[in-house]
Amino acid sequence: MPRSILIVDDSPAIRQSIRFWIESKTDWEVCGEAGNGETALRLAELLNPDFVILDVAMPVMNGLEAADRLVTTVPKTQIVLFTNYPSDLLREHASRVGIKAVLVKDGDGTLDRLVSTIRNLPSAA
Repeated sequence: MPRSILIVDDSPAIRQSIRFWIESKTDWEVCGEAGNGETALRLAELLNPDFVILDVAMPVMNGLEAADRLVTTVPKTQIVLFTNYPSDLLREHASRVGIKAVLVKDGDGTLDRLVSTIRNLPSAA
């Protein structure tokens, strides 16, 4: 069964790139997109995705706040934080709120690593 993925990033270009990569390299379904954490929460409740790819720095509600609420709202959904702002403190906080992986948006190979990371996480049961 294909994995369903919700993409959450305030940049439409980033969302489009992730969607294109996932749809061209896997049989997974991108079930939705959101530009902020608040919209992501609403969509996750409606769509119950297997995975959420979540940016950190977004308007309305940032990725860490959204993740903290997502783990309660859709507890079987696996969250991957996809950020331009990596730090040990961010990774520690991400782990505390239930994020399963933190990846850096750092150019060549980034989207391949994102797909690989999702492949290695269990999907929602």
